[in-house]
This record gives sequence, C-alpha cells and structure tokens, in this order.
Amino acid sequence: MQDKPVVILTPAPQRRDRIFTASALARLQDRFTVVDLEADHPADAWDSALPHAMAIIGQPDLDAETIARALKLRAVLNVEGNFFPNIDYRAAFARGIRVLACGPAYSQAVAEFSLGLALDIARGISREDRAARNGAERYVAEGNTDAVLLRGSDVGIIGFGNLGRALRPMLVPFAPHIRVYDPWLPDAVLREQDVEPSGLDDLLRASRFVFMFATVTGESEHLLDARRLALLPDGARLVLVSRAPVVDYSALLPELRSGRLHAGIDVWPEEPIPADDPYRAVDNVVISGHRAGGITAAFESIGDMVVDDLELIAAGLPPARMQAAAPELVSRYRNRPVSGAENATRRQ
Repeated sequence: MQDKPVVILTPAPQRRDRIFTASALARLQDRFTVVDLEADHPADAWDSALPHAMAIIGQPDLDAETIARALKLRAVLNVEGNFFPNIDYRAAFARGIRVLACGPAYSQAVAEFSLGLALDIARGISREDRAARNGAERYVAEGNTDAVLLRGSDVGIIGFGNLGRALRPMLVPFAPHIRVYDPWLPDAVLREQDVEPSGLDDLLRASRFVFMFATVTGESEHLLDARRLALLPDGARLVLVSRAPVVDYSALLPELRSGRLHAGIDVWPEEPIPADDPYRAVDNVVISGHRAGGITAAFESIGDMVVDDLELIAAGLPPARMQAAAPELVSRYRNRPVSGAENATRRQ
C-alpha cells in the first residue's frame, strides 16, 4: 500500500462504472492504489485501508472517531453532489482534510434543462402535445392565448451558485433583464456577472420568469411560501429544479390550479411522486421526475473531476474542479440524499 497513495472507493449511491469512464478509471488505478469497496473485497477492507488512505471517494459516515483513525486522510470526495450531515466537519477541518462535492458536474445539464422548462411553460409546448394526443389540439392563436416570450422578459434567479452562473450566459441571447437574490453574495459580485442584485420580494414582484436555485438551509425552507408566491405577477412562470423544501407546495398548488401561475417542476416533496398527487391533474405544470442533472455527460464528468483533483492533492496542490465545503456554510445545509426514485421507475 505504500508505493502509491491509497484511495478508498465507496461511491454508493453512485456506481463506479457510471461516474468513471474506462479512461478515467485507468488513470485513477495507474496513479493510486485503489481499494474498491464496490467490488468484491474482504470484510475488513475498510478498517485495513482507512489508516493508510490519502482520500475517500464517496460519502460514508465519518464521525470524529473514524476521522481520528484515518491518519493520512487529506480529502473526502463526495460523488453524490451534496454536503450531508454524516461527516464531522469540525473534526475534518481541524485536521486540514478537504471535503469536496461534485455539484459543478451537474451545472450545465441542470441549466440547459431549466431553460427548456422555461421555454415549455412560456409556450405550452408539452401541454399542447398532450392535448393533440387526446384529439384536442388547438391551432394558431387558439393554442397561444396564454403564451409569452422569454425574450426581453424580466427574469429572477434565486440563488446564484453553480446553477445560476451556468444559466446566465444561456439567457443572454434572449436579452432579458436579470435580477438575482442571493444573500450569501455581495452586490458587487452579482454586478460583475452583469445581473442586478435584488431583494427577494422585489424580485418576485418584477419577474415574469423565476428560476429557483436556492439550496436548503434552516433559513430557506419554504422560502417561497403563500405570501411570497402571491407577489408574483399574474401569468408568471416558475422553474423549480433545486430542492423541494425551498417551496411550499401546498401553497403553490392553488396558484397553479387557478391558472394564475405556470410552473416547470423537477423536484418533489415525495419521490417517487405518489400516484394520487394532485399535481398530476394540473395542466399548466410540466412534471419531471428529478432528472434535470442525471444524464450520462454529467455523471461521466464526475470521474474526470475526481481524478483531476486527486492528482493535484497528491502533488501538494489545492483541488481545482470540485466544490469545497466552506466551514462557515456547511453546517447550515439541510440536504438529504435523493430518494429511491432512481431505482423505482414506478413503485406506485
């Protein structure tokens, strides 16, 4: 184990062959001694490898006692995408252990999907497709009575992290006026991105399109509640692709049923979506099963990011591609793993 740095690979709920291409896996195995816990391994493989490991690829439970046994540990590379509360971050940071996540790998895919949802709910694309399949298509102006243009619209982005920054350049050809609410960023940072800093209520009042990219913290749960949803102008379009708890879905439902708002939704309070969920019967919502970021291109980029950053860390350099956990923020997150929806195509 001493010839090359030891890396423990325990990627669940991801799968090794989904996030590592053959070439990325070959790079990993060439540069490091990989203890692959997804493959067949002795029962004591974790305990034997932990004291020698330079890095752990995955998100196993790491309490202070476990971290103390990981004498050479320098990095934990989370390949699920979120910072979970199953690590004693204080103990890790005290040891100088970097905790990294692969969120940036999903940014492009989620941003493109978000733009697609916005265009769909602007023009009723999938709604009119459903109508046509039932023999009720509407032609020309009749099928466009509530249609709007994205071009030149007032657009609000809530949360300007990886997703917001990936979406902004995609919106530029539509010449929108973009307002951003992000309490974790100074106004100067937002202006440098050519967006207008805004308070949340003002953003909602002004926006025809709203993209919800906020992460879940104690402060952001039900950030869009009944009062704030009521601030949106009639006919506003809401794109929800970050985390379900940031929106009060019980308050959003009547706004959609009334036809006052339209929405494209990729994340749900309960996944899989129950068969009798009332959202299934609302025609002006586009329903998606938490699939905005889950494409092959995004998954395979995770493996490349992991190997790139591991090589930097092994060379005594800081990681450059994955997202580092910030000590000031990580305790605020209320993330939970994506539920069993992926493996339950339809359990209902």
